[in-house]
Amino acid sequence: MTRAVFYTASTLNGFLADEHDSLDWLFAVPGGDDGGEDFAEFLDGMGVLVQGSSTYEWVLAHEDLVEHPEKWPAYYGDRPTFVFTSRELPAVPGVDIRFMTGSVAERWDEIAEAAGSRDVWIVGGGDLAGQFADAGHLDEIVVTFAPASLVTGKPLLPRVIGADRLTLLEATKKGPFAELRYRVTAP
Repeated sequence: MTRAVFYTASTLNGFLADEHDSLDWLFAVPGGDDGGEDFAEFLDGMGVLVQGSSTYEWVLAHEDLVEHPEKWPAYYGDRPTFVFTSRELPAVPGVDIRFMTGSVAERWDEIAEAAGSRDVWIVGGGDLAGQFADAGHLDEIVVTFAPASLVTGKPLLPRVIGADRLTLLEATKKGPFAELRYRVTAP
C-alpha cells in the first residue's frame, strides 16, 4: 500500500526555510548538502514526489534548473513530481512535472496511482505536509534536526497533530544531526 512520507530537515526551533524560502541555513551545516547513503536508500523507495510551489520555486532558482535541467536527476531521479500551486510556474524541460490545484484529498488517487507500488515523498513545505495530515494521507514524518536556529521562517508543520496520532519509531544521531521518525495515524 502506498504511504505518504514527509521527509525533511528542520532547524532546532522548527523552521524548514528562512523568511525568503531559502535553505541556505541547512547547507551551512557540515553534511547539510548531502543526505548520504540513508537518503539514497530512502529515495529508492519513493515513486512520486510532491512539493508546494514555494519549495519548487526555490529549487528551480537555487539550481537554475530551467537553464540546466540535467541537474534534476541528481536530486530526484526520473520520478514524477506533483507541484501543488495556484499560479503558473515554469516547468523543468524534459522532467515529468505535474502542476495541480485543488486539495490533497481530491488529488490523492492520482498521486497514489503514479507512485505505483512505491511511496510518496512530500518534499515540502510544512503546510503541504499538514494538508496531507488533514486529509488522513500522511503516514510518516521523518525530521532531521540541524544544529541551527532561525528567528523567523517557514514552520516545520503548522498544524495541531496530537500525541495520540504520533508514535515515535526511531531516534538516530547522524553526524551533527538528530533524526526522528514518527508514524502518523489518521484523524
